[in-house]
Amino acid sequence: MSALRAVLLDRLFSVKFASCQTKCCAVSGRSLYSTASSPDQKTFDKILIANRGEIACRVMKTCKKMGIQTVAIHSDVDSTAVHVKMADEAICVGPAPTSKSYLNMDTIMDAIRLTGAQAVHPGYGFLSENKEFAKRLAAEGVTFIGPDTHAIQAMGDKIESKLIAKAAKVNTIPGFDGVVKTAEDAVKIAQEIGYPVMIKASAGGGGKGMRIAWNDEETREGFRFSSQEAASSFGDDRLLIEKYIDNPRHIEIQVLADKHGNALWLNERECSIQRRNQKVVEEAPSTFLDPTTRRAMGEQAVQLAKAVHYSSAGTVEFLVDSQKNFYFLEMNTRLQVEHPITECITGLDLVEQMIRVAKGYQLQHKQEDIPIKGWAIESRVYAEDPYKSFGLPSIGRLSEYQEPLALRSVRVDSGIEEGSDISIYYDPMISKLVTYGATRAEALARMEDALDNYVIRGVTHNIPLLREIITHPRFISGDISTNFLPEIYPNGFQGHQLKADQRRELLASAAALHITSQRRSQKILGNLRVCPTPVDCSHWELCVELGGGHHHVEVSTSGDVYNFKVRVLSKLASELNAYMPEKVPEDTSSILRSPMPGTVVAVSVKPGDTVAEGQEICVIEAMKMQNSLTAVKQAKVKCVHCKPGETVGEGDLLVELE
Repeated sequence: MSALRAVLLDRLFSVKFASCQTKCCAVSGRSLYSTASSPDQKTFDKILIANRGEIACRVMKTCKKMGIQTVAIHSDVDSTAVHVKMADEAICVGPAPTSKSYLNMDTIMDAIRLTGAQAVHPGYGFLSENKEFAKRLAAEGVTFIGPDTHAIQAMGDKIESKLIAKAAKVNTIPGFDGVVKTAEDAVKIAQEIGYPVMIKASAGGGGKGMRIAWNDEETREGFRFSSQEAASSFGDDRLLIEKYIDNPRHIEIQVLADKHGNALWLNERECSIQRRNQKVVEEAPSTFLDPTTRRAMGEQAVQLAKAVHYSSAGTVEFLVDSQKNFYFLEMNTRLQVEHPITECITGLDLVEQMIRVAKGYQLQHKQEDIPIKGWAIESRVYAEDPYKSFGLPSIGRLSEYQEPLALRSVRVDSGIEEGSDISIYYDPMISKLVTYGATRAEALARMEDALDNYVIRGVTHNIPLLREIITHPRFISGDISTNFLPEIYPNGFQGHQLKADQRRELLASAAALHITSQRRSQKILGNLRVCPTPVDCSHWELCVELGGGHHHVEVSTSGDVYNFKVRVLSKLASELNAYMPEKVPEDTSSILRSPMPGTVVAVSVKPGDTVAEGQEICVIEAMKMQNSLTAVKQAKVKCVHCKPGETVGEGDLLVELE
């Protein structure tokens, strides 16, 4: 036995199944996903989940329901993660960097052999669309719970998939059907297509390796960054270029196919609310599609699936213009992040269907059996600062974490718990918050309540942005596109703006809570009365003297949807404060600090260099996304405090300018 295998065997351990973090509430007696296996149709005894976090937990939920034992894999920093605790067995496959653990096929194959797993569910990301991994599993006689290698290769390559889509009579976007080799080739092709163009990784997905260019210089820059991100995320730096459809909607069709030639489309998901080409809020169905367009998109999605003999759950993504013309974007040959909303409106458990198909069973449903029942909305809750470019990653430990599970028709897919660490090595997603209702208005109202009752402390999170999105008049009316966020917040997200009466209530509440903390032992607080309501001891009713009369304010301390900084001073402190010198803000024009925790990928300057305004100084990578940091003025480089490969924290000094 090799030393590596010996180490893996030594680290292998069994744990009892813990409570699952993929939670859902009943909807009028109906689960948010409800299909169940036929007891006489046996599938697998043991499945290894080649993933981490919420999706690993999600797959384990269905495996438990089906009576299947589960094996978790994890990196050394994930040894106490929720998905590890949930599994029947768990094994360490390497150190924190994904290339040495969750992308390390050698150690994962060893884990499969050591545990005797009969099948592997890859979740999404990592190895879920890696044809080499699927081939290695097949060579070992292990079932890959997903499509075969032909479909993975055909649809995983955006160039080949577009050609196949054209042949299958699927609407496609005008563009260049070959590999773009150099930055100058990219410029020439972009000029021929006509600006704006989309530069994207051939093997990509999830918004990585993707840039929009409006001119030659942006094309050169986009080529460089997209190829670097593609190589980092997918190990494949090939790029393609196609026409960018301005102001489109991103609508995708969920498909499900078996190995016997049967294929279904499970309606659509509206995924237009995005930042940096990554989805933020999704819903099913879409407010925009009529039955005729929905059917046409569904039928084309099935045509494409059948063209590559697809078998498993998959998603065909389309861009849809204002006239409801739709164009093939790509096919994801895996389970999508946003699959829960499809499960809500159809009642199907997509993970269960994938497992059944992988075992060789035929689909249990016909197209006419697939309903659109009710409405579902998903908010992606991230550990990130929404006030910085709509969400720069935030790392740290969850000092307090409470999911809004007491609410009706709410589902939370998460892979963390109180005390979990959010690391720079992995995606910053905390959870997928899903609400369901008989109508869209009902689902939106429940989402608002759920966001208000979500408690996350220890890291910065994007709940303020999510709440502003789902309550915005344009979103409520359905007037959305992929440009929604930059159009609504052209200067970036600034947070909730208080009205005059709301500001007075906030100040009164802050003062009341301050006095309460000082005089907690007293039963009577003069003109201030504070008492917890009988239902929830974290909800306070404040009666404060205001403007000559009494004013009633209700404050919930259970959630922290919005954070407002309020200073509470005594009368004397307020009078003396007028004499305090103001803190002079740091001159950021002469220094460059890291806006986020991450890794330095490149440093483009050295001491003595002269940089122009807008010139790149260095590149920081966080959660597999690269960010170019530029000079805000023409200046001379005084000192460089970082080098490629170093890990930096938010606010760390990178470069000084003279």
